[in-house]
Amino acid sequence: MTKIILDEKFQKIFHYKDYPMKDFAYLRIGGKADYLFFPKDYDEVITIYNFSKENNIPFTIVGNCSNLIIRDGGIRGFVVSLKKLNKINVNDNELTTQAGAQLIWASFIALKHSLSGLEFACGIPGTIGGAVAMNAGAYDSEIKDVLKSCEVLTNEGKIVTKTKEELDYSYRSSSILKNKEIVLSATFSLQKGNYQEIKDKMLELTKKRLEKQPLEYPSCGSVFKRPKGYYVGKLIQDAKLQGLRIGDAMVSTKHAGFIINTNKATAKDYISLINLIRKKIYDEFNILLEQEVLIIGEE
Repeated sequence: MTKIILDEKFQKIFHYKDYPMKDFAYLRIGGKADYLFFPKDYDEVITIYNFSKENNIPFTIVGNCSNLIIRDGGIRGFVVSLKKLNKINVNDNELTTQAGAQLIWASFIALKHSLSGLEFACGIPGTIGGAVAMNAGAYDSEIKDVLKSCEVLTNEGKIVTKTKEELDYSYRSSSILKNKEIVLSATFSLQKGNYQEIKDKMLELTKKRLEKQPLEYPSCGSVFKRPKGYYVGKLIQDAKLQGLRIGDAMVSTKHAGFIINTNKATAKDYISLINLIRKKIYDEFNILLEQEVLIIGEE
């Protein structure tokens, strides 16, 4: 582990040393983080961030780790989870939530207030911060469709508010990712609707997920971005790769766009299987699949 001498002020910030990320990550894989922090407010986030910059310590922000593969060698330096920053407020037709709140929970708070627009998010297991940064979406809807603005921590350690138009949104990407900024909160502009109709829509989408996705196993969701004009799952099916496995990582037989952890898969298993799928799809269809899942950490 990297030798890091922490200031006394860090004693007040909840953290673990040498934390096994497989116990934290949604996929249940990954080596140890040198330090895993759970700041309770913006000041603590800034304290950790500034200390890391001043002392040249690697800094990694994580949410629910639901669209993330952490390599088996773990993560050096500081890993920061914003899970304790999870407050959600509703004002008229606007829903404002801190970055660590669950996207699913935000959709249910919107339902409680008969606000429409976040129904598509009722089954996405990530946090608001990650969803805003990567423009998460499902069922032909995306975060950019309902986002009004967000607060981010810039590379200079300053908190600024950015409107949706400033975020350069595209499919599963934004300027937040490109600039390596940190989402602290987001405000969504929703529409007043009928409670029962919103609930029925959420129930319909939940039923679809249960029927079509391998939710009974740990996974990192959709592994690849959808190529223009194609569906990833169909390509993988046509290449007869469903059920293909390396170690305990396996292409789901329920939904070919998912790779599941059947028992004790390693990141090496996962990444090897991803690379094999990409090669076979390219060789057979001349289509280069682009990863949607993020891969971080050391070998």
